[in-house]
Amino acid sequence: MKIMEIIGGIVELVIKIVAFAFIVMFVFRTATTAYDYGYRVFAEEPVTVGDGRTISIYVEENASVKEIGEMLQEKGLIRDANLFVIQELLSENHDKIQPGIYDLNTSMTSEEMLSVMATAPEVMEELPGTSVPSVEEIIGIGDNQDSEDDGSGEETSGEDGEEGGSEETQEDDTGE
Repeated sequence: MKIMEIIGGIVELVIKIVAFAFIVMFVFRTATTAYDYGYRVFAEEPVTVGDGRTISIYVEENASVKEIGEMLQEKGLIRDANLFVIQELLSENHDKIQPGIYDLNTSMTSEEMLSVMATAPEVMEELPGTSVPSVEEIIGIGDNQDSEDDGSGEETSGEDGEEGGSEETQEDDTGE
């Protein structure tokens, strides 16, 4: 009977040691993950380094921060929508996101994106009886694009030529 008590005590001790090891590993992994997540709240790197790519987004009037974060994650501007919610909550731009269309870049941090979205987009107000000309009207492209297309390409190089022409004019003025 003493041998059975000794074996039972050893098995009980092994089970306690294994349980303790699992608890220690769980606490260590949880603490490491929590630290990494907490660190990312304040020091999250942009998705890309360098130029990145610019993506236009539309923020609706009643969009929640969670919805905006999910949209930014979907578009590849951020890595984690839940992290974005926490960053917005701790940001100086908390509850300041304005509805509108914004051009955001993958090389921007979440804080930079929040500050862009916190400033109201410029709205061009049209006075009664006036209209804003289209790009085609400004550069002179009409219905007959074939004949004007060559001209618009030359206009672009002509602008450089105009600068050169104005320099020639200045040289002529100084030369006379």
